[in-house]
Amino acid sequence: MKILAITACPVGIAHTYMAAENLQKAGEELGVDIKVETQGSIGVENALTEQDIKEADGIIIAADKEVPKERFIGKKVIIAGVKEGIRNPHELIKRLQNGDVPVYRAELKSADEIKGERKSKENPIYKHLMNGVSYMVPFIVVGGLLIALALTLGGEQTPGGIVIPEDSIWKQIESLGGTAFMFMVPILAGFIAVSIADRPGLVPGMIGGYIAANGSFYGSEAGAGFIGGIIAGFLAGYIALGIKKIKVPKAIQPVMPIIFIPIVSSVIVGLLFIFVIGAPVAQVFEGLTSMLAGMQGASSILLALILGAMIAVDMGGPFNKVAFLFGSAMIAEGNYEIMGPIAVAIGIPPIGMGLATFINKKKYLPNEREAGKASFTMGLFGITEGAIPFAAQDPLRVIPSIMAGSMVGSVIAMIGNVGNKVAHGGPIVAILGAVDNVVMFFIAAIVGVLVTAFMVNALKKEVAVDVPVKKGTDKREVAATKEETDEAVEITKLTDIVSEELISTDLLGETQDEVIDELIQKFEKAGILYSKEEYKKAILEREAQSSTGLGMNIALPHGKSNAVKRPAVAFGIKRSGVDWNSLDGTDAKLIFMIAVPEQSAGDAHLKILQMLSRKLMDENFREKLLKVNSKSEAIILLDEIQ
Repeated sequence: MKILAITACPVGIAHTYMAAENLQKAGEELGVDIKVETQGSIGVENALTEQDIKEADGIIIAADKEVPKERFIGKKVIIAGVKEGIRNPHELIKRLQNGDVPVYRAELKSADEIKGERKSKENPIYKHLMNGVSYMVPFIVVGGLLIALALTLGGEQTPGGIVIPEDSIWKQIESLGGTAFMFMVPILAGFIAVSIADRPGLVPGMIGGYIAANGSFYGSEAGAGFIGGIIAGFLAGYIALGIKKIKVPKAIQPVMPIIFIPIVSSVIVGLLFIFVIGAPVAQVFEGLTSMLAGMQGASSILLALILGAMIAVDMGGPFNKVAFLFGSAMIAEGNYEIMGPIAVAIGIPPIGMGLATFINKKKYLPNEREAGKASFTMGLFGITEGAIPFAAQDPLRVIPSIMAGSMVGSVIAMIGNVGNKVAHGGPIVAILGAVDNVVMFFIAAIVGVLVTAFMVNALKKEVAVDVPVKKGTDKREVAATKEETDEAVEITKLTDIVSEELISTDLLGETQDEVIDELIQKFEKAGILYSKEEYKKAILEREAQSSTGLGMNIALPHGKSNAVKRPAVAFGIKRSGVDWNSLDGTDAKLIFMIAVPEQSAGDAHLKILQMLSRKLMDENFREKLLKVNSKSEAIILLDEIQ
């Protein structure tokens, strides 16, 4: 008998490989030819081929994340959680041997699959939103930078705005950038829907996102922007998911995901946006335009506040567009002092967020810092959308901050009589000579940017700790040391990051918390930590997500934190065991605590966990570790882990 298996967990580290090892071992014990594909953090390993699948008598999928199953149509498939692969590999294989397993059909979930599904501990709304944002961000960056490049190198100032000649190559570059922006909202909505309903949600999500961005469907010049795209994505996803759950005849089931679900959900989402959501939005924005037109003169400061807030609140969305179109209309009437404050406000959100990531790097993840560079550049060229990735991920802190900055900048520009003769914004219009009172333009923009940057950094939670500075120590030396220790350490085997001073062959702690403190103390004495309190906080936060007690008397507590100077592992043996809420209910006797700096977490953290997970599946190795009586003996054994 030939059996295939796939193991996968959300993190793609320990549990993935533990389940694979246990299934492999159980197959050998039962005399079954078994091949296991692992879908871990480093990608697919030992991949199943078409020939493997053709020859297989059955498939076991032990996974806590979505694994595409289309290639197994017509095969007997068991769907289980990754913990079942760890705990009960023999039972899973025996079920296939006994033939008590249903044949998999496309989009038809068996009782096993439903039972095997695991709910993510992550907030599902946030998860779906971030899925859409992750696919949208490259479109924003590519579109924004292409347009900025075209405006800078090919733009010419005219009474009607900055114009790129039609016969210029830069016009084509601008069109490419505009195309990327055109896809931005549909991509956001489409992949939010995919996260909710899988591939059947893609088409209705993208159609809904396009309608949200294109106000012509419901009589609005501005459209509903990225906020409308988010609404469309969730609407499409949950409608498609609802239709998927409807029981239909078996003859129709194979075409449900490619015909009926996309068509029905696309129609529902499209019509809802056109007739229910879009029309009221159009009326609201028409009313806003009329209100703004009546606020010139005596209420100019209030008008500037409102325009600044509208420009920033949705970053290129409907509020932004209404304010921008109003300013453009005033240019046609010869009133340039409305577009001046708008031009200032347009560049503040992206420049402010970019500056914020430069000022306090500790409050932003590496990917956010990279986004900050692109955001800053886009802001210089008047592309407000550069701030969208930050607002989408942290709206409660980012949106008020960028609104405050744009409002302050807009008011200063209004007071300073800043005028703008072209329908565009950002510092580029001042550089190209389209602005009256250039000095006040830059004063207004700089003040607004500073307000945004310092406000958002004040609101954001601290995600790193400072290096303690001893009396008499040059702070520049400390900073240099921190940069040096934050760099990734090359790890080829475990003993590269374990020394005898980090080993205890007889832990004294009687509880999980006491053992954690004991191992952290090892790190502190070895000079691994900047702050043991901050590192312990990272350890406990990880334990709160799910126990690191893996079963088989193993616990792998781990923490990623800027309280850690360099990657290290502390190892302790508790021969009587300590309760660690392990998967199989066994007490933890072999405890490996992993400490990794936040900066190098991506590579070092995964590599350490993978090395440990693979080797600790060897029962003989575990027994040898439990029998060591000295640190030197332990080091000799740990040197085998690579």
